[in-house]
Amino acid sequence: MRHPDDPQALLTPAMRDVLRRMARSGHPPLHTLTPEQARVAYDAGAGVLEIPAPQLARVEDFTLPARDGHALAARLYAPSSDPLPVLVYFHGGGFTIGSIATHDVLCRQLSHLAGCAVISVDYRLAPEHKFPVAAHDAWDALQWVAGHGASKGVDTLRIAVGGDSAGGTLAAMCAVLARDAGIKLALQLLIYPGCAAHQDTPSHQTFAHGFVLEEPHITWFFNQYIRSLADRDDWRFSPLNAPDVDGVAPAWVGLAECDPLVDEGVMYADKLRLAGVPVDLEIYRGVTHEFIKMGRAIVQARQAHADAAHALQQAFTVT
Repeated sequence: MRHPDDPQALLTPAMRDVLRRMARSGHPPLHTLTPEQARVAYDAGAGVLEIPAPQLARVEDFTLPARDGHALAARLYAPSSDPLPVLVYFHGGGFTIGSIATHDVLCRQLSHLAGCAVISVDYRLAPEHKFPVAAHDAWDALQWVAGHGASKGVDTLRIAVGGDSAGGTLAAMCAVLARDAGIKLALQLLIYPGCAAHQDTPSHQTFAHGFVLEEPHITWFFNQYIRSLADRDDWRFSPLNAPDVDGVAPAWVGLAECDPLVDEGVMYADKLRLAGVPVDLEIYRGVTHEFIKMGRAIVQARQAHADAAHALQQAFTVT
């Protein structure tokens, strides 16, 4: 990846304009807020730059059970009432913020463009629920869809898993566990996933400040979620530490060039490739973390929507 002396020069004009507008808004940084305040702030801003929400034939809220009996909220999206292949989706937000609502437009768009069902899962958030609760919830949700998804009218022989940022971490983890459990996944859709434990790659330094996801944010998120330093090295938090990724589902990996997480995303794609896993890696130039939810302002977001949907269509056709 390019890490120049002036990383701001990498930004597209549209991305630079978005960052200027964010700076002018004067909102306090997330890491200065309580988790509850940060959730409210993120919820309030989540839809500002989104495309119009696609209308779908089916949008249904329901719950599914976690291993401890907790009822996990979920939302099903589908463009028709036919039995469709399904993407199980985990939202981003550093394991601390974000929800079904903050990622509603993105999930609608993926369902609309790919012609598939999407089930978005509200896993439990930190600090109320520390690691590994989110990991357990994600895996429990995927297993439920594999075993009981037919009750929601989806084709359980064609399942993909996906997510952005922290949700990408959960999706990558689920792909490994699915392989171990004999659940055949068509695809893992990883949008700028967190893959490493220690914020020590060159991109973490280059893009530490001024590129939406800042170093203090990452540290704050991690401190909400993990119980001890040992948790950072658990492969369920840091998929790069997975001892073996042979035979996991094919991957579509969509990264933002100007993102602290870009290097670890490339490293994980390389890890998968070295294990013989088919990988389609797309790096969207000149944009930052969160760009996927800025389709009204950032053309690369709409391109990424189309690319991700195409990858889903291809995977579901092959399966």
